[in-house]
Amino acid sequence: MTTEAETPRLTMSNIVKRFPGTVASDGAELSVRRGEVHCLLGENGAGKSTLMKILAGSYQPDEGEILLDGQRVVLNSPQAGLAAGIAVIYQELDLVPDLSVAQNLLLGHAPATGPIVRKQKRLELARAAITRVGGDFPVTATVRDLPIAAQQLTAIAKALTSDARVIVMDEPSATLGENDLLKVFEVIRSLVAEGRSIIYISHRMDEVMEIGDRATVLRDGRTVGVYDVARTGPEQLVAAMIGQERELVQSTERPRPEGEVLLEVERVRIPGVIDIAGIDVRAGEIVGLAGLGGAGRTTLLKSLFGDIKAARTVRLDGASLRVASPAAAVRAGLALVPESRKEQGLMLGLSVARNAAVTALGRPPWLLPRRIGKARTAPVLDDLGVRFASPDQPVGKLSGGNQQKVVLAKWITRGGVRVLLLDEPTRGLDVGAKADLYRQVRQLADDGVAVLLASSELNELTANADTIWVLHEGRNVAHFDPRTTPETTIAHTVITGVTP
Repeated sequence: MTTEAETPRLTMSNIVKRFPGTVASDGAELSVRRGEVHCLLGENGAGKSTLMKILAGSYQPDEGEILLDGQRVVLNSPQAGLAAGIAVIYQELDLVPDLSVAQNLLLGHAPATGPIVRKQKRLELARAAITRVGGDFPVTATVRDLPIAAQQLTAIAKALTSDARVIVMDEPSATLGENDLLKVFEVIRSLVAEGRSIIYISHRMDEVMEIGDRATVLRDGRTVGVYDVARTGPEQLVAAMIGQERELVQSTERPRPEGEVLLEVERVRIPGVIDIAGIDVRAGEIVGLAGLGGAGRTTLLKSLFGDIKAARTVRLDGASLRVASPAAAVRAGLALVPESRKEQGLMLGLSVARNAAVTALGRPPWLLPRRIGKARTAPVLDDLGVRFASPDQPVGKLSGGNQQKVVLAKWITRGGVRVLLLDEPTRGLDVGAKADLYRQVRQLADDGVAVLLASSELNELTANADTIWVLHEGRNVAHFDPRTTPETTIAHTVITGVTP
């Protein structure tokens, strides 16, 4: 007979979640004990985020079941997850920036007498929660005004106020310094001593070995192993994450570019965020940027494009490149396809033609003459294979793949692009749309454009890049020739920051 202490706190069995064109979770399993720090490991795209969003109630599984303390639960909304005693601290913090720390901590369950919030009591409870996580900032402060480390501690304290049985921490160290992380580890140890269960997601093996009791490794949406951390070395965990079935990557069909160096990134530095130096891109070359989430790829591309302030020493065709804004970068011949096409790359309510012509005609898109916009963009949209009912169709009505092609089309339509910066260009695209996009990128490179390509999909980088740089914790730590380097070697460096 199973005693209460032996019953797992959490059991997720045969979890399947399908999205159009992909299976994000393919029968994944997760079992977490009471009073345990259980590490959830896997490469980018392994299925960790999907599994945790299902646990939080943000996604509903297509198959499988979830048990909490032996009882089956249906978590059909984030509110249901919270009510069941599950708190998730996402890497992108789930805080309301314009509210105070105290308001955030007790949002939805503030102490009250009837409809009136007892503000003094709320302040007392908030101070106790912040003190417990080692914070020394006022709970009356607006979250937006706090340093990112203080915001992270606030998110952890918020989970404590909900009396959660299971607390998920998604990459908590990504924004914390060493001292703050030590505080978090102390909090974690006190929580498990109370019998709470922690699911700790991290790519940093030193943290896993320090704080973890057991670890579940996911790969391609499946659970590939459960390990006792004390009896397992970090190399074994990394090997499980990478898998041993990968073979030497096949050589790209493109001849190696021999053009002159066009873009020289001598150094781009933001203190405490990135310090990247010595990346060169030749005319006609595709240089890949590999790295885990938070490694600095997006920050580097935005810095080069003038969208983030940084100390930059960059040369374009031998001359110093000074870009104080994205507009200056565009004038210099740089183009950026951003990570979020819907938020940064497109104006979803405007037509396909207006979006594709906006950079070419240099005026507000609502002032673009329809006839000129259509004539200018038609051949580019046709060459990219963009599928739409009409050039006047709102771009927001297109599929994700076609939207991404329109983002690329606006730069091709403009012409004069010398350096193309691509940030996760195939995210959310199906296989056919990915192939179409990379075909066009290779064509641009063949025409002499220097391409800097950031992607979490290592197999896409090895198939399309001429050189791959690995970024790790804000620094570029190694570069590889994908024609001759095993993908496992690159993947190992992505995870650990060290070349095996």
